[in-house]
Amino acid sequence: QVQLVESGGGLVQAGGSLRLSCAASGNIFSINAMGWYRQAPGKQRELVATITSRGSTNYADSVKGRFTISRDNAKNTVYLQMNSLKPEDTAVYYCNAQHYSRQNSWGQGTQVTVSS
Repeated sequence: QVQLVESGGGLVQAGGSLRLSCAASGNIFSINAMGWYRQAPGKQRELVATITSRGSTNYADSVKGRFTISRDNAKNTVYLQMNSLKPEDTAVYYCNAQHYSRQNSWGQGTQVTVSS
């Protein structure tokens, strides 16, 4: 099993920045890719960004050019740098680990609130 612990959420004004962190522990060698998803009130959970074990990245169109996903393999940690934040970025952000078995692990979520 893999445990994912997120941190770094909070309240920020529009145009500001936040960095989310997700630390993985447990059977980390089972992880193929990691990523961030978000869920706003009344909406479905959606993909924000992913990064594979080889470092390939993928972003939702809505965050391209503003968000950057990265990973520190030595720390088993994935980051999401969020710049130029908009009120529509307000959501609970979840860390995800996709396993080679195609199963998924999820963190508990961290709230990001962007005020206008």
